[in-house]
Amino acid sequence: MSGPTTGKTVLITGATAGIGKATALELARQGPIVAIVGRDADKTRAVAAEISATTGNPAVEPWTADLSSQAEIRQLAQEFMVKHPVLDVLVNNAGGYWSTRRTTVDGMEHTFALNHLAPFLLTNLLLDALKAASAARVVTVSSGAQAMGRIDFDNLQGERGYSGQRAYNQSKLANVLFSNELARRLEDTGITSNALHPGVVRTDFGKEDPTRLLRVLTPVVRAFMLTPVKGAQTSVYLATSSQVAGVTGGYFVKSRPRRSSKLSYDRELAARLWDVSERLTDLPALRA
Repeated sequence: MSGPTTGKTVLITGATAGIGKATALELARQGPIVAIVGRDADKTRAVAAEISATTGNPAVEPWTADLSSQAEIRQLAQEFMVKHPVLDVLVNNAGGYWSTRRTTVDGMEHTFALNHLAPFLLTNLLLDALKAASAARVVTVSSGAQAMGRIDFDNLQGERGYSGQRAYNQSKLANVLFSNELARRLEDTGITSNALHPGVVRTDFGKEDPTRLLRVLTPVVRAFMLTPVKGAQTSVYLATSSQVAGVTGGYFVKSRPRRSSKLSYDRELAARLWDVSERLTDLPALRA
């Protein structure tokens, strides 16, 4: 078993189902150490064993963390770097949609916390391991919804009027802004940072707290959605392909570079979001 990631270490969040699991399966076939992160310890262990058995790769590791909790993110990063001081690929895949406002253990609005602050914090905490690799890659799963997103700094937490769709759109734009700003800050380190839209994929998206419209429409359009395997293709491409070696600050759809929304290229907006995110995660300024 060999491939572009043979002998390397890969970490994938939200990897116990859907796009994340499909990404882990494909990458495991290429022979790296594949660390998968899930919320439920038993499920994560079971999925890791399944991926290992399916691919013949014995180095599939289960890691448990609720990424809506900053304490659990910090613990994950600390423990991971003790075992793996070198990280070649980080796939920020975890995310979700909630139609009603809810808060995390840190008092943050859940969508913003999980979809944006979690990859922001985890990536920053793992930077030493990424820098220790020869040419590490950070891959952040966004969505076509980023095109409808706006960053409302006066209502980031949805305290003054909450819309599940608006919160989701904002978080997906934040993913691209973060990815682009990370690329700029790591320009001379050899680490690349790219974001992607996986397509409309047949997953359990929004299942925990769907809107009425989502409950009605999903069974109707489900047959026309992409399979998780197809949805994972761009993540796998950005994680492994020699065609994107050295490519950074990009946005990809169907494994091809595309223009993201106009706002996603706003450097002042990205820098402001970075500063706010640092404060919300108690993270000191990144010195790349």
